[in-house]
Amino acid sequence: MYRSVSLRAVVCLSTLFPAAALQAAPDADVETLKQELLELKQRYEVQQKALAVLEQRVRQVEDQPAAPPPKRLAKSPADLKGNQQVAGRGAAAASGGAAGGASYGQSLKDDSTPAQSVTNLYDEASGFFGGGKFSVETGLSYARYDTRQLTLNGFLALDSILLGTVNLDRIKSDTWTLDLTARYNLDNRWQFDINAPVVYRESTYQSGGANGGSSQSISESTVTRDPTLGDVNVGVAYKFLDESDSLPDAVVSLRVKAPTGKDPFGIKFTNPDPGNNNLVVPESLPTGNGVWSVTPGISLVKTFDPAVLFGSLSYTHNLEESFGDISSNAGQKIPGKVQLGDSFQIGAGVAFALNEKMSMAFSVSDQIQKKSKIKYTGQDWQTVQSSDANAAYFNVGMTIAATEHLTVVPNLSLGMTQDAPDFTFSLKFPYYF
Repeated sequence: MYRSVSLRAVVCLSTLFPAAALQAAPDADVETLKQELLELKQRYEVQQKALAVLEQRVRQVEDQPAAPPPKRLAKSPADLKGNQQVAGRGAAAASGGAAGGASYGQSLKDDSTPAQSVTNLYDEASGFFGGGKFSVETGLSYARYDTRQLTLNGFLALDSILLGTVNLDRIKSDTWTLDLTARYNLDNRWQFDINAPVVYRESTYQSGGANGGSSQSISESTVTRDPTLGDVNVGVAYKFLDESDSLPDAVVSLRVKAPTGKDPFGIKFTNPDPGNNNLVVPESLPTGNGVWSVTPGISLVKTFDPAVLFGSLSYTHNLEESFGDISSNAGQKIPGKVQLGDSFQIGAGVAFALNEKMSMAFSVSDQIQKKSKIKYTGQDWQTVQSSDANAAYFNVGMTIAATEHLTVVPNLSLGMTQDAPDFTFSLKFPYYF
């Protein structure tokens, strides 16, 4: 501190009275002051260099472009500037219903490369696969159905003893289906597809009971159907509405199913166990409905960042069909006509993109079928009792982008009504060319 004050004083005096200051100061002090002044100059130069380096770093940071914000996996229609057609795979299509193109897909294109999980999610949600001109899909599904029926024929004595017959019937059914599907997408507006299922079935029938207090063993018989072609179906879909701020993506579709599988009419029922008259099983198992059917439908998909809502509604009309034999009694062959009951199906759900490679969807669906009718030759139409059904499901699905062209789609459906299978698990592999 003392040296600093001395240096300042000497500098000021040397400026005002240079000659007097130098003459008044001893030579030793002058040399000391010169040395201190030299050291200060060196420190000043070092500080200047340090400041120059720091300023250069600041300029480099300022000249760099701002880091882009992380991309959202879903974009709200409110962020869109307008409806534009999408070219290429970035458009979007859906998890079970219809959608795939313009506004939402274009917004993802505007974000450079969209998350593949979003595209896959839209494909699976809408059923409109706009990711490529041509795609193929291999699917494998397993359905488990297990039902029990307890029949009491009698009355209770003293509220605890049953006098009569107790019959316990049980049916366990396992169905494996290999689905092969090919799709062609035209200008992200039209879609054409064909589906061919191969079905393997195995059903186990059990029946037993007690009569008059004497117990009887349970009889069991298993019937299998080797892998056989099911009902081939073709479909066409048209995307008529692009998503906007207030409207969803919308697709209408029409599907026609041909009776190429083994029909259930004319299959004879027999008793494989002569000791148990309660057990009656079919000789073989069907793989199709046996009639032509037409199914129009509509699917909607709407984005509410970060969720995607989807819904579908369809109606199936089964055409009347004639058969050379519609009797199930062994040794009888009776021709006639069959009118399967029409059905309609409704479903809705929500999906989320978890990251750029994976998305998850939750949905519920319900299929309600009317009663069927049969008409033996020379007789009037008869309603088949217990032929109506209400099959409701809760579905949990995922889409996993394995590669740029291949997607893995697992799905689990849990039956919520007695008419629905206990559960169905499917695994699909759509591939885009």
